[in-house]
Amino acid sequence: MPNSANTTLVSHIDCPGGGQVWVEGTTLYIGHMRWPSGTTIVDVADPRNPKVIARLELPEGWHSHKVRVKDGIMIVNHEKLGQSGPKEFGGGIAIYDVSRPSAPKLISKWMTAGRGVHRYDFDGRYAYISPTAEGYVGNIVMILDLIDPARPVEVGRWWIPGQWTGGGEEYPWAEWVSPRCHHPIRAGDRLYVSYWHHGLFILDIADMARPKLISQLNTSPSFPHPTHTCLPMPQLLKGRKIMVVADEDVAKLRPSAPAFTWIYDITDERLPLPIATFQVPGLDPDGAPQPPMTGCHQPSERFTGTVIPFAWFAQGLRLVDIADPFAPREVGHFLPDPPAGEDRASSNDVTIDDRGLIYLIDRINGVDIIETSVF
Repeated sequence: MPNSANTTLVSHIDCPGGGQVWVEGTTLYIGHMRWPSGTTIVDVADPRNPKVIARLELPEGWHSHKVRVKDGIMIVNHEKLGQSGPKEFGGGIAIYDVSRPSAPKLISKWMTAGRGVHRYDFDGRYAYISPTAEGYVGNIVMILDLIDPARPVEVGRWWIPGQWTGGGEEYPWAEWVSPRCHHPIRAGDRLYVSYWHHGLFILDIADMARPKLISQLNTSPSFPHPTHTCLPMPQLLKGRKIMVVADEDVAKLRPSAPAFTWIYDITDERLPLPIATFQVPGLDPDGAPQPPMTGCHQPSERFTGTVIPFAWFAQGLRLVDIADPFAPREVGHFLPDPPAGEDRASSNDVTIDDRGLIYLIDRINGVDIIETSVF
């Protein structure tokens, strides 16, 4: 499929093992999920001539494939990757001063038990993370206060009742997938939480020390893909409050057609209601099973107006307009060249900057910087 006429490749950054991309100003931060599994910092002031300005390494057996930056503070996750490497390195988050992006300085490391931290949100003070923790089965929701980044303080935590086996809770999922908080996203006094094969949760965090469950919904029994990201829209659409929910096309409970994204009406947040879905046109002609990583991965947490960039694994970048949330439509796409030795792309994450440039990262091949006339 040729790229749409409204997307153009500006340049390419060759960096293997791509996990997540984040832009602050004209600096691009790249988290690596596989070797070299650390963090790369790139000056993109001239997007046609990007320059690597710093590199942070991790020991074997660990990765920091996620990265977020706000107000000169960078957070990267530390998460176990396989069985090799020094266990004493420990999982958690590392907090850096990147007021000079070319010279990142470690401020502190907050450590947790078990495998470590997966995804998270960060607003410049609070980090909303998904750690493993002593006494719990799987990842939980946790809020850290980083007002003093040298001394992170836990503010509150939440979990699905039954996860805290160390506290005497009865574990009810012997015949189901273990619970796993994947990605909390904050909007106002709410956390919108994806919980993998346990679906989505909306939490009230007006009192951060005591998060309260508002509602939950799980589509995995019928559509066997894990819930990856719950992204609330900041504005009403057709008078309704809308949330975009991406399922990830991996870890399926059984062979199935490619994962897609859902559009939910959360006007009554006590009753999340799916009102539409979006799949790349033509990708699922008959509902038959297809290989993993054919379909959806995740949306950009940054977007302009009602057009949301998605990383759609083998389908590259998809630009989806949900101005009419009952009828989402694709308004542009960009399909990267497959990496050497591969038969298709593996687009893993996407973000945009204040100039409207799009940064699309491949799990193997690095980052494409893309211009579009859609925004």
